Amino acid sequence: MSFHDLALNQRLLIARRGTAYFAQRLAELTDEQLHEPTALSGWSRAHLVAHVGYNAAALCRLLDWAATGIETAMYASAEQRGREIAEGATLSAAALRNLFDHIVARLDEKWRNLPAAAWEAQVRTAQGRTVPVSETAWMRTREVWIHAVDLGNGGRFGDFPDVVLESLLTDIVGMWRRKDLGAGLVLAVDGCEPVAVQPDSPATDKVSGPLAAVVRWAAGRGAVGLGPDIPEPPHWL
Repeated sequence: MSFHDLALNQRLLIARRGTAYFAQRLAELTDEQLHEPTALSGWSRAHLVAHVGYNAAALCRLLDWAATGIETAMYASAEQRGREIAEGATLSAAALRNLFDHIVARLDEKWRNLPAAAWEAQVRTAQGRTVPVSETAWMRTREVWIHAVDLGNGGRFGDFPDVVLESLLTDIVGMWRRKDLGAGLVLAVDGCEPVAVQPDSPATDKVSGPLAAVVRWAAGRGAVGLGPDIPEPPHWL
């Protein structure tokens, strides 16, 4: 089943569960550990927390657009987005934690109070896609679950709901196909039929294993649980 096949209240529940999962990983870090590097190039954990916090603020702007009909972009520019994250990472640990808590609560409030008729209002993502504002549930789900792993203190793809893993893999493979990446690559998730990333290209590489491990690899977070000689994934994030 796809995440998008779920009822809206179920999608929002999974996004909230992901937020709680990220918040728990964050709470387990000391203030000093917030300034240690992550596997994301050039980013400390503080950068990552600032990013996840300000992403919630950007989604709030889309919800405001849907509620009022007044166009409100997620970010004024890519430069503004990058500046927010860089400046957020310089905050004290206490201020950064408070920022995260405050913005997350504001997003949840806007989800709860958005009129039912507004959920199909069309808004535009930072990538330029026009989507119903209900898509913010998936946009947030991706952010919080994946970046909880990126904090590097115990988050695991194996903790994700299966519907999130399956939908992430669908998104990633879909992006590879649109960008003509992954020629010859076959993904074989345990218990499922193998899938060729580019169906018309002859198979040259195969990645097989448990769903969580395949998704982790596809998302560029390493080949844990997949054995030796695994190729690098095509680019995603």
